[in-house]
Amino acid sequence: MESKTYERLQETLYYEVMDNGLQVYVLPKPTFKKTYATFATKYGSVDNHFRVEGGEETRVPDGIAHFLEHKMFEEPEGDIFATFASNGASANAFTSFDQTVYLFSATENIETNLTTLVDFVQRPYFTDENVEKEKGIIGQEINMYADNPDWRVYFGLIEAMYSKHPVHIDIAGTVESISTITKETLYTCYNSFYHPSNMLLFIVGGVDPEQVFTLIRSNQNTKSYGKQGQIERLFEPEPAEVANKWKECKLAVSMPKCLFGFKEKATGLTGPDAVRRDLTTKLMLDLLFGSSTELYQKLYNEDLISDSFSHEFNSSPQYAFSAVGGDTKDPGRLMERIKEEVSSLLESGFAAKDFERARKKKIGGYLRMLNSPENIAHEFTRYQFRGGDLFEVLPVYESITLEDVNARLREHVAWEQMSVSLVVSP
Repeated sequence: MESKTYERLQETLYYEVMDNGLQVYVLPKPTFKKTYATFATKYGSVDNHFRVEGGEETRVPDGIAHFLEHKMFEEPEGDIFATFASNGASANAFTSFDQTVYLFSATENIETNLTTLVDFVQRPYFTDENVEKEKGIIGQEINMYADNPDWRVYFGLIEAMYSKHPVHIDIAGTVESISTITKETLYTCYNSFYHPSNMLLFIVGGVDPEQVFTLIRSNQNTKSYGKQGQIERLFEPEPAEVANKWKECKLAVSMPKCLFGFKEKATGLTGPDAVRRDLTTKLMLDLLFGSSTELYQKLYNEDLISDSFSHEFNSSPQYAFSAVGGDTKDPGRLMERIKEEVSSLLESGFAAKDFERARKKKIGGYLRMLNSPENIAHEFTRYQFRGGDLFEVLPVYESITLEDVNARLREHVAWEQMSVSLVVSP
């Protein structure tokens, strides 16, 4: 067991790599009553074409990572949720573009719940019958999201931007794609991506690090894993330009939904470089579209946006894009005003006082986040999988300058790289 102390944050992180390659991290929080644990694999919806070192190239149906997440909770003796509940824990899981995370939170029986978490994720149980049954359940989920305006406008934007990269494919896949999933394809994906060397266990809360590591060492020593080589994820080359400038979907909505965003031309960033770009971009978007900005107030006073108006930046080594928008009475007029106001800012840049205020707000938000075990766990894993360190964010924010943010504004906001997605009534 090793440790790293972050003096300014007054945090000490303990970590160890098990003999089978599993990374384990413990952040003790003696004053926290709740303990939160995540067991994550670096495997998400975009990983549908891959090759494990020494193996054959494999292509699997869209939506299989999400399907696999669902099936992991089923065991011969019943549903694992009941096991967690009987020990006072609340469990869940989710699949994103690039990771699948299993989790629990509890205030008691921590070692028992931690053992349950690790064991069920490392003990798959797939049968022809339970796979067929799940297709109907997930098919209903897919149809439900197809009728969700917020989901449709968001994925509509990604579909408008990307033509080749699988980020534009719905995380759950389609009813057609999941119909081809078998227990054999599930085991193929499980054996490829759920090897301990591709996974990370993180525990935060009122726990003793030495006790946790003793438990996990003992647990992993009872299981046999062969050595696994590197996983090569295979992607078709993605054109730099957006696939479509404008995409429209018709659903029954009381008010149109409008999202727009910018597709990054540059890809391939990892580690500290990727972290710095992400933080700089998010700071820039706050300065541009945040609720305290002059632009936001203008659009709000003109009745073109509501408090649903928000922004985000999503990135990986293969893709990166912003998404901005919300409900609006007049999407066309909103986009006209956005172009007018942002074009002016592209010339003038941000004011120094606004930059300092926005940066302090970001730093304050980051420090508040460190009081939430849930946010710490999810953000730590996300940073770690991308070669970053959640607890090194503060000095990065402090090193970002007004010049950095203005340069990022002019780099990211390129009108030829913009797509717009709408959901409007029929």
